[in-house]
Amino acid sequence: MPRAGLTADLLVAAAADLADEAGYENVTLSALARRFNVKDASLYTHVRGLRDLRTRMALLAGGEMTDRIAEAVDGRTGKDALAAFAGAYRGYALAHPGRYAATQIRLDEATATDSPEMRRTAEVIYGLLRAYGLEEPDLTDAVRLLRSSFHGYCALESSGAFGALRDLEASWDRMIDALHLTLRNWPRRDAG
Repeated sequence: MPRAGLTADLLVAAAADLADEAGYENVTLSALARRFNVKDASLYTHVRGLRDLRTRMALLAGGEMTDRIAEAVDGRTGKDALAAFAGAYRGYALAHPGRYAATQIRLDEATATDSPEMRRTAEVIYGLLRAYGLEEPDLTDAVRLLRSSFHGYCALESSGAFGALRDLEASWDRMIDALHLTLRNWPRRDAG
């Protein structure tokens, strides 16, 4: 029997909060059950297990992050849109490290295809990149370039790995400049 007031959405939100507080790797069903003062087994009424919980966290966080990015890029184009996108991405990653870590898990193909959050994410990023005149397969390559650049920078920044005296904001801005130039001058391949 479900515990009164406990829902899957409430559990996922609490798990996301726990991830931000204690780290994504510390989100377990036991830790979550302790938050609600219930037995681990009672959570299985709402989630199928840890993998299901983490998938739901990834979708929640991905949706939150995409909403911030979409709001930031709304009405912008070119480098201005790229900088707004990157800034919202970085802001979310640094403000919500546990949620952000959840967005990095690989989702199974059915979940990724059926998820409104994942479709919205694709719409936002592909919209940004189509403004640079990119089409497939270049769109996928450009998404991978941006994701690895932003993720790498955020991961290094959050771990304190940048040791040079150079200002982090200045380096971030130069990276955006370089990515903008790369996207504007994307190497075209012949179809043949």
